[in-house]
Amino acid sequence: MNVLSFFDPSAADVEAPDLDDVRSVTEDMWMALLGEGEALVTRPVPAGSPFDAAGAWSAAVTVTGGWQGVVTLELDEAIAREVTARMLAIPSVHDVHDGDVADAVGELVNMVGGSIKSLMPGPSTLSLPSVAAGRAAFASDVREVCRVDVAWHDGPVRVCVHVPGA
Repeated sequence: MNVLSFFDPSAADVEAPDLDDVRSVTEDMWMALLGEGEALVTRPVPAGSPFDAAGAWSAAVTVTGGWQGVVTLELDEAIAREVTARMLAIPSVHDVHDGDVADAVGELVNMVGGSIKSLMPGPSTLSLPSVAAGRAAFASDVREVCRVDVAWHDGPVRVCVHVPGA
């Protein structure tokens, strides 16, 4: 489990992106990479529920500057491998290696994080993605302000935005 903490607490601006905007950039990124017929389906998940995949890949990017936040992406293991195969034109998910998944999941969170950064006050910079096989944990100095739970091919996908402040 990885612990993520990135902020200067003295510079905390806690403005949050709009949920509809986060959902829209997530869906747009997904369809741009996988095709118009590969829409995400909204999943009703109670607030505070942990990500419910049996196995997962997670990734995070940090935005610093005019706005500060962390954008995370969590995917079911099977979904991460299927998306990777499609993104990298690998003929079979059985030929997908962990390094391929790390590259693909990192690119996904980079695209979503960059789009969210562009919606918030700037100028800001986006970090390189941090990717983990498993779930990422967050330090007590950040809080979740926006979460999109969707499914693709019956597998869960979650995008969250965290800002400084407990």
